Amino acid sequence: MDIILSNSSGKPIYEQISDQVKSQILSGTLAEGDALPSMRLLAKELHISVITTKRAYEELEREGFLQNIPGKGCFVAPQNRELLREAQLRRVEEFLSLAVDEARKGGFALEELTETLNILYQGE
Repeated sequence: MDIILSNSSGKPIYEQISDQVKSQILSGTLAEGDALPSMRLLAKELHISVITTKRAYEELEREGFLQNIPGKGCFVAPQNRELLREAQLRRVEEFLSLAVDEARKGGFALEELTETLNILYQGE
C-alpha cells in the first residue's frame, strides 16, 4: 500500500491517508479482503503518530471501506462498486460546480474551462 504524505497540503494527515486508501480501493489496487498494515506499522513507516493512523482507519471503517477483525487486523471490506462510484461522482460534481461558478465569475468561456480541465486531467 503506497501512501504519500504532504506537509504542505492543506489537508490533515489522517485525511490524506484516508483519501489515498479510498482511491486505491476504488481503483481496484486494493481488493476486497486485502489486509492493511497495522496502525502501528503504518505509523512507523510514515513517521507519524499511531493516533493519526487510528483516526484514518476509524474513518475508513465508519464509511464502510474497511473492516476491523479483532485479533486479525484491518481488511478491505466488501464493496458495492456501483454505490462507491456514484458517491465519488457526486463528490466530483460538487467540486466541478464550484469550479464552474468561479469560471463564470472570472468571465472565462466554456472552451477555456474545458481546455483547463483536459490539461489537469491529463497531468500536463
